[in-house]
Amino acid sequence: MTSPGLGSVAELTEVLRGGSYLADRGLATAVYVALSLRRPLLLEGEVGVGKTEIAKVLAAVLNRDLIRLQCYEGIDTSQALYEWDYARQLLHIRALSAPGATEVSELFGPEFLLERPLLSAVRAGDRAVLLIDEVDRADDEFEAFLLEVLSDFQISIPEIGTVAAASPPLVVLTSNRTRELHDALKRRCMYHWIDYPPAEREVEIVLLRAPSVSETLARKVVAAVTRLRELDLAKPPGVAETIDWARTLDFLGETVLSPAVASDTLGAVVKERDDLALVRESLGEIVPDG
Repeated sequence: MTSPGLGSVAELTEVLRGGSYLADRGLATAVYVALSLRRPLLLEGEVGVGKTEIAKVLAAVLNRDLIRLQCYEGIDTSQALYEWDYARQLLHIRALSAPGATEVSELFGPEFLLERPLLSAVRAGDRAVLLIDEVDRADDEFEAFLLEVLSDFQISIPEIGTVAAASPPLVVLTSNRTRELHDALKRRCMYHWIDYPPAEREVEIVLLRAPSVSETLARKVVAAVTRLRELDLAKPPGVAETIDWARTLDFLGETVLSPAVASDTLGAVVKERDDLALVRESLGEIVPDG
């Protein structure tokens, strides 16, 4: 079952819009199915197209806790599941200095357990949205471990017992495709690819996320970003950079986007030194004067 008030894809789309997220029909359908069937949702796409943001918005509009696991190279299970508070355990041992005053089992009770995102999400159940961000940055072993957790949403802690979710949280995994994910993980999930939006849709997104920006300025910014994406850039700008550029120009009181203004504010949209050099060479074509 979905959350109350979300009886259709159209209703979910409107709820997301109320959270300032403009989802197309395909993405809204994927989210709706994931919510209804309680399946993890795997989102892939270019950087800055709104993969992480939709998890944040879903947590807000569904009134759930957002629990985020940021993946990175070398992350291990203890950093994702739980750790023991060794410093506190040591202090406890020192405090109980009387002979026979403690047993080892007392040192591994719930009060010494440090919850990490996965354990927190299992305990929260359907009161949470679990965001597993940039899963492609983790290694194969960690991905296999995630698959096991997502299969049954229970975690075994030898010293305490098994912790199981009465009802699973909504799980959103994101990937920038720095490496290919295994088919086993993909089969477990509802999948959706988020591409750069069409120009008209991107203008709508800018106006929704930055309502103080004029439509004329938003259109000029989107047109310029669209041309930037056609260049051979190491890091093409995403929708997030489009919004940042529009907000920057609006903050500076600019009402038009000229080559001179664009040159001064390129740092809001282009984030690599080599890319900056390439863009400046073609700035007159990217931002036609007038």
